[in-house]
Amino acid sequence: MIEAIRMFVSDGRFLAGFVMARHYHANRGRKQCFFKVAHYRKIWRLVNPADSPLNDGHVMKTKKSKSNGKNKPALRAYSSIMLDGPERAPSRAMLYAVGFKPEDFKKPIIGIASTWSMVTPCNAHIDQLAREAEAGANRAGGKAIIFNTITISDGISMGSEGMKYSLVSREVIADSIETVVACEGMDGYVAIGGCDKNMPGSLIAMARLNRPSVFVYGGTILPGCITGDPRKLDIVSVFEAVGAHANKKINDAQLQKVEACAIPGPGSCGGMYTANTMASAIEAMGMSLPNSSAQNAISKAKKEDCQRAGAAVLAMLESGLRPLDIMTRRAFENAITVIITLGGSTNAVLHLLAMAHAAGVKLALDDFTKIGKRVPVLADLKPSGKYLMSELVAIGGIQPLMKMLLDAGLLHGDCLTVTGKSLAENLAHVPPYPQFQKIIQPLDNPIKKTSHLVILYGNLAPGGAVAKITGKEGTRFEGTARVYNSEEQALKKILDGTIKKGDVVVIRFEGPKGGPGMREMLAPTSAISGKGLGKDVALITDGRFSGGTHGFVVGHITPEAYVGGPLALVRNGDRILIDAERSEISLRISAREMQVRRKAWKPIPPRYTRGVLAKYAHTVTQASFGAVTDRNLKLD
Repeated sequence: MIEAIRMFVSDGRFLAGFVMARHYHANRGRKQCFFKVAHYRKIWRLVNPADSPLNDGHVMKTKKSKSNGKNKPALRAYSSIMLDGPERAPSRAMLYAVGFKPEDFKKPIIGIASTWSMVTPCNAHIDQLAREAEAGANRAGGKAIIFNTITISDGISMGSEGMKYSLVSREVIADSIETVVACEGMDGYVAIGGCDKNMPGSLIAMARLNRPSVFVYGGTILPGCITGDPRKLDIVSVFEAVGAHANKKINDAQLQKVEACAIPGPGSCGGMYTANTMASAIEAMGMSLPNSSAQNAISKAKKEDCQRAGAAVLAMLESGLRPLDIMTRRAFENAITVIITLGGSTNAVLHLLAMAHAAGVKLALDDFTKIGKRVPVLADLKPSGKYLMSELVAIGGIQPLMKMLLDAGLLHGDCLTVTGKSLAENLAHVPPYPQFQKIIQPLDNPIKKTSHLVILYGNLAPGGAVAKITGKEGTRFEGTARVYNSEEQALKKILDGTIKKGDVVVIRFEGPKGGPGMREMLAPTSAISGKGLGKDVALITDGRFSGGTHGFVVGHITPEAYVGGPLALVRNGDRILIDAERSEISLRISAREMQVRRKAWKPIPPRYTRGVLAKYAHTVTQASFGAVTDRNLKLD
């Protein structure tokens, strides 16, 4: 038995043995066989003696601490290399200057990756949250070091050339966290994110490094309001007001009132848009503490969440629990299940594929279809529903929803989480939602019986496309193509009235390589809704959509137009069919005509030839692979 466990340790997968043991006992008729953290620690110490420090086998090798025999090398597997012994005196000297004391060099170094920035309200408060996480880690026996990574604002850059840097920032965030944690010999870390690229970026880094780590969501914003107006405003309200203004439904003064009041303070966009979607997915996956995804940005609960996260990293160090023990195939299935029930953003498809790639987990577009056939939409949340995330927070967040899904057999309860417990253990005593609440529907009366995330294929998207079909806009649309080679061109024609009922707006050369950067199309889709055409006009693109987008929209069309995908061959006046029931998106021309057009097609030159966008375009994969930048690297 001990030798078997040693094998798992040497492979960097110690917890896999316990997962297997759990299944073994379950199959023999036992109701439950969960190893408690206390038992785990005893066995860990037995099989991981002082002269064999924990080594994840992923980023760097470790060696025995030279200067501190009292510390368990497993707790300081990385910082001991950086700081122990006479020859490391220069390293220690540098840290005295930032506040270290002699006793701090005996403690595990815990990084606090903060995404604080004045760039956006999503992240404007995260410097304070980082201090809370620092305090929690220090009280638990670690020595915390706060460092920053970047953030950008989708809401500010939306509809502009700047939005091309949005998806790129996910890779920059992942790379920067990996760089700092690995370079500085941090033994574990907390990552705190607010806007939606922060979150998958943080998780990608966690999977790559595979060091004890916990993600903390910065929290949701509160709704904005106008005196005498019953509406609960958010950023999407402003985008839709632009369309209403263009359609002469509101005047300049009314538009200014909406823009001035929609964003009342710090926090991420208030509906089930991409930020709240990804926060919920990460909690469902087990990489954040229970309730982290459903707390207001400015609240006592969020401060306490940060403090507990700092302490949780120390507990993970003691137990040997690491991200790749948690980020399993079944954990990703749990995340997909939860975001479907919440009616989450299409961006979750892109980000979960990228996170799975980093974790070495096989996940594909068709997995969303398979899970979506048995999982219903239950949450009546914006953008297609009525309620905001802050209202879901008030009735208990997503924990009661997850308990309901677990009891129905829709979640894998044996998945490990950063608490050191299984998902089922975390949910065991969660109370149900209050009676008469209207935000989350019961399983026997869903908003939609199957997923709203529909993966489409056809001669227009042989590699797949992602649609967000709630059912409110219908499930089938056939219309006339109106083709534009950029988002700006399309938005201009939507606002000036060129686009009419029955049209399919085609926006191309906005994919990962062609944009480059795969811009979100919130401005044109909001303008369509603002003009009252939400059910009468479809929009398709090789770009992507904000979580705030709703209507008959299809994105992530693969292959993208820039690399010669069929979208590049569409002409004005062509008929396009979108059929969610048959999972089809088709250009209604003959195969022969398609072949003629393909022969005549010529590639366009790259829009950027230097800098980060050029490097991104050179390395990025298609959207169906998560638009990652390290999949096809040639290392020979």
